[in-house]
Amino acid sequence: MGSAPADTPQTTRTGLRARLTGGAASLFPGYFALVMATGVVSIACHFMGLRPVALALIGINWVAWPVLWFLTILRAVRFRGELLRDISDHQRAPGFFTIVAGTCVLGTQNVVVIGATTVGIALWWFGLILWFVIMYTFFTAVTVRARKPTLARGINGAWLIAAVSTQAVVVLRGVIDVAAPPPEAIQFQVIAMFLIGCMLYLAIIPLIFYRLTFVPMQREDFSPPYWINMGAVAITALAGSILLLRGETWPLLVPLLPFLRGFTFFFWAVASWWIPFLFLLMLWRYVWMRDRFTYEPAIWGMVFPLAMYTTSTYQFDRAMGYGFLDPIPRVLVFVALTAWLLGMVGLMRRVYRAVRGT
Repeated sequence: MGSAPADTPQTTRTGLRARLTGGAASLFPGYFALVMATGVVSIACHFMGLRPVALALIGINWVAWPVLWFLTILRAVRFRGELLRDISDHQRAPGFFTIVAGTCVLGTQNVVVIGATTVGIALWWFGLILWFVIMYTFFTAVTVRARKPTLARGINGAWLIAAVSTQAVVVLRGVIDVAAPPPEAIQFQVIAMFLIGCMLYLAIIPLIFYRLTFVPMQREDFSPPYWINMGAVAITALAGSILLLRGETWPLLVPLLPFLRGFTFFFWAVASWWIPFLFLLMLWRYVWMRDRFTYEPAIWGMVFPLAMYTTSTYQFDRAMGYGFLDPIPRVLVFVALTAWLLGMVGLMRRVYRAVRGT
């Protein structure tokens, strides 16, 4: 019997091209949550004195962000039908908001960790344009859709990425204009977006809370995106804290400071309330129900909130002038970093298997 022919460079390239195209065709719209999680973990490490880790994560994000954009553009060009179906899908469409949030978090990461303000400004304008496009495309598409799912099948924590993306725009602008205020038109727009993000959270979370408490759930229903219940309110508290810290330099913020102080405290308290509940639900799924923990793209939707609460608490403590909340981020930064490492191991294993064709 003759031996099987060895793979030639041409067949290897063809195989890799086919796997790349297949990856673009099935790309999860929310995969930019990888950039979100990596960026916020980097920022948290920077604040907690883990600068080498923070710098390494910038390098990783500058690989992940363009790669994900390449796959997204490839999908838009080669698989437009699948992309359009995702845009009006109640389950998958909210993932597109991670493009906005990931872009703005990458900008914030660069400004905070290495002081790259010019990069941050460019990404802020890009993120703002993306916000308008994705925000109104998404809500129009799901509103005019003829056949809609039930509330139980259509709503999940991923919907709150609409609020996350809005507050990510606010946070990035807040870390750019530290020493001097931006033009009043931009101050006005940033404050308005902060309030829009608050509105989106307060409008969507009752639907999610209703589903959790009144609709029977299977163990697989409680997926990582439910951690965004906490992550969305944590980034809202972070955005409020950043605005409070800009209160001395942004004139339009001065009359709003008492309101912002109370509202920010409210959102930080709500984020804190979610954490024990979400951990208990994880124990229910993976310990009581004995479900197997496996890697899925949505896992970054759990890593991001852990890191965001760490950063949010650090800035909230500074903005309010307390000083006694410091131990919380110093402990949670290692929890978030551990979650990120586990997620990255799972991602690398999946990429390796995809390249090997197994």
